[in-house]
Amino acid sequence: MSQQGDVLLCQTNNNGDISVVGGVMTMTPSFETALYLSLYGANEDDDGTQATDWWGNIDENLIERQYHSNTQRILEALTITSGNLLKVEDAVKLDLQWFLDTNIASSIDVSASVPALNKVKIEVVMLAEGVETSFEFTENWKASK
Repeated sequence: MSQQGDVLLCQTNNNGDISVVGGVMTMTPSFETALYLSLYGANEDDDGTQATDWWGNIDENLIERQYHSNTQRILEALTITSGNLLKVEDAVKLDLQWFLDTNIASSIDVSASVPALNKVKIEVVMLAEGVETSFEFTENWKASK
């Protein structure tokens, strides 16, 4: 059996998870896993300057390939307001900037909304190699202060 692509990481109420069906991990040929890790993959305590605090950054020497997860940090630090939705969008753009810097994508559009109590929906539209792909992540907005 041949599997191609990346392991698909799915957002759950308790952060990310993988799906295993019949003993085989669900895979994805798209950028979904890279986007997910960019938004939620780093150490929750990383302030954006201590990338090596997350195990996945230890051997990564290229700064643009280290995960900081500004999005995750914003969702844990700020309360739900319309103004903070703009900060979430900015954090997502910052976390995904490496796709543009490395010419993997030629454009990335981001929007954030509140679909339910204490939830945020992040929609990303990426243009890569002439193909437009949409991604959607619904996450718990953890800050309630």
